[in-house]
Amino acid sequence: MRVLYSGEVATLRNLATKYSTLDEPEIEWLETLSLDLQLLADLALSDVVLWAPTQDGNYLAIAHARPAGSVTLFYRDVIGDFLRPDWRELVDEAMLTGEPVVSTSPAWFEENPMRLTAYSISRMDNTGVRGPFAVVTVHSSVIDTQKASRISAAFHEVSGEIFAMIRAGLFPARINSRGGEQGAPRASDGLVRLDLEGVATFASPNTQTTFNALGYRDEIEGENFGEVIAEIVKGQFDTNESLPLVAQGKISKRVEIDARGRTVTLRSIPVIKDGARVGGIVLTRDVTELRQQAQELITKDATIREIHHRVKNNLQTVASLLRVQARRARSEEAKEVLGQAMRRVAAIAVVHDTLSTGLSQIVDFDVVFDRVLGLAAEVASLHGTTVHPHKEGSFGELPSEYATPLALALTEIVTNAVEHGLAGREGDVYITAHRTEDRLTVDVVDTGTGLPGGTVGDGLGTQIVRTLVQGELGGSITWGPDADGGTRVAIQVPLHWISAQTTEIPRIPQ
Repeated sequence: MRVLYSGEVATLRNLATKYSTLDEPEIEWLETLSLDLQLLADLALSDVVLWAPTQDGNYLAIAHARPAGSVTLFYRDVIGDFLRPDWRELVDEAMLTGEPVVSTSPAWFEENPMRLTAYSISRMDNTGVRGPFAVVTVHSSVIDTQKASRISAAFHEVSGEIFAMIRAGLFPARINSRGGEQGAPRASDGLVRLDLEGVATFASPNTQTTFNALGYRDEIEGENFGEVIAEIVKGQFDTNESLPLVAQGKISKRVEIDARGRTVTLRSIPVIKDGARVGGIVLTRDVTELRQQAQELITKDATIREIHHRVKNNLQTVASLLRVQARRARSEEAKEVLGQAMRRVAAIAVVHDTLSTGLSQIVDFDVVFDRVLGLAAEVASLHGTTVHPHKEGSFGELPSEYATPLALALTEIVTNAVEHGLAGREGDVYITAHRTEDRLTVDVVDTGTGLPGGTVGDGLGTQIVRTLVQGELGGSITWGPDADGGTRVAIQVPLHWISAQTTEIPRIPQ
């Protein structure tokens, strides 16, 4: 039986908060543990499922990881499922005793027989170990041919050590290197197993290959891993101070080393048994390409921002030239035309100025619009008008290709309200923005004299606004008299159309 409904987001926190008896510290502990659920599945060569106790005495699957190096036994997603009745006795025993419980006969899921092992989950806080409060189950094939491999045997032993620490509340570490971060090493990337003195008792072939690329040509097994790392970084003066402790598996931390133009990340997990450290595990991964991609993204982002900055400067220069030309114009009509052109260029410059300070091509349009209102105030001062702008609601964030036409359109509408509707008098302009998941609605209402003849004209400004709203934004715009006098302009922009046409730039890996 499943608890999920169509459209419900199946996150660990959502499920645990809504259906389980777990408190906030317990949910946070499981969230941290879930970041390493894939590591556990890869090491155990098995499916791994997190179960939270529910309010009615059952258990609910809140997280699931499939093994990367083995065949999954769950072809259908189990997150949101209640525990099967025939697995209940085994899970209850693990919760009650705190000891690992292994099925004595094959457990079944649909038509797949499996070996089922249940481990209780405890957590550590300032007062000591608290638990058990949840259960993690490991689902292995009853025909396990993987154990014949030396790598698989080492993986199984390591997974057993970590599951024992999970039962004792020692994993994940309270100050933990979060395993789910970008570029974090995985079991298949490379694994070194250390004894208490830091000697490598096992090093996976992938680790050996990675360290060969760093310049270490000897076998890692049988060597002190800290000395291996020290030889690789010899002569470097900017290495991480915690590197020796990581290389010995003494602390839970993640660091990177650089040598011969390559970057390798190391993640250490101390192995603790009966309150004492008995060894350690170091996961390794060559992240050279990831770091190069990250550097390329940083360079491209800096270039894009510099381009926006220069475009903004050029547009401001053009606006200044138009302003100077308008002041020198002899006819009022020429001054009017040049002033309008200046404001349009300035509105585009505002958007580019905002983009030049951000890390993506998404802008906070409320910030942009506040600066657009400054242009309206400038128009008011030129016409002897006192305007009181009132903004309600929020525009939210918009992609740059839609922020520019919307800023231009609103500049035209607001300045027109000031320049014509309130010309030579005191009045108010109300701008109301209302945003839903699929639509942005903007109303601009002034307390001016209203539309001449009750209808909107067909001047250049009106044509520009229509083109921007209908052509570039795929929206609609209407002009009409307001119930209290003045003019009301209503704009509607379909956000689903914006979403479909816009691709945000990739985020920089951390």
